[in-house]
Amino acid sequence: MVDVVSGRRLAGRGEHRRLATASVGKLFLLLEVADRLVSGQLPPHHLLDRRAVEPVADSGLWQHLATDLLPVVDAAALVGAVSDNLATNVLLDLVGLTAVQEWPKRLGLTDTALHDQVRDIRRPSDPPTLSTGTAAELTQLMRVLHTGDLRAAARVLEWLELGTDLSMVGSAFGLDPLAHQRPDRGVRLINKTGTDDGIRADVGLVHGPRRTVAYAVLVNWTPDGPNDPHRDAVLAGMREVGAHLRADV
Repeated sequence: MVDVVSGRRLAGRGEHRRLATASVGKLFLLLEVADRLVSGQLPPHHLLDRRAVEPVADSGLWQHLATDLLPVVDAAALVGAVSDNLATNVLLDLVGLTAVQEWPKRLGLTDTALHDQVRDIRRPSDPPTLSTGTAAELTQLMRVLHTGDLRAAARVLEWLELGTDLSMVGSAFGLDPLAHQRPDRGVRLINKTGTDDGIRADVGLVHGPRRTVAYAVLVNWTPDGPNDPHRDAVLAGMREVGAHLRADV
């Protein structure tokens, strides 16, 4: 984790280790969509049809809604709010995975990327995981979003501040998971998480009275059966990191 103003490293352990990050890689999709919106290349109310892609399950709301059509900005908001898998794939179909994969290169990130669309089942010919990254590079990415050096940054942060997953680092702040766009007890959290079997990842910005911190906490492990005891330990550890963050800001 780093102080976003000074860039000073505040804490870290194994932050250069490349790990699977599940849905965290969707940040690069949001950057591409936001950049096209800001440049005027993509009209915000351009309608997307979910029938253009194969259905996909797990995280998200669009699969449960009646409408087949959503404006680009609404689909992106769903990705930011609930990491919507169907909206992710529809947006990827629109902008192309190749364009999304240019973002890490543009930002000087060498070990962080979105590798594929979301899939219910991964075949041997598919990339083995949705995204990978290092805590150091993802912390750098969040700091870049905060500084506003990218024209797309403000739009991406607007989508991320809708995020409802406070089950990891964010659990330590006691915020309302459905409404925390405004400071609560002096703290404002903006984050993106990733969850899969044996994967928990949480990257974000914590704004407090004393400072603003960019962080990334990534954990991979080998699940141990349907009642995997490691998951509880992982989540407890991530909450502890959040408690340290809360005390620091």
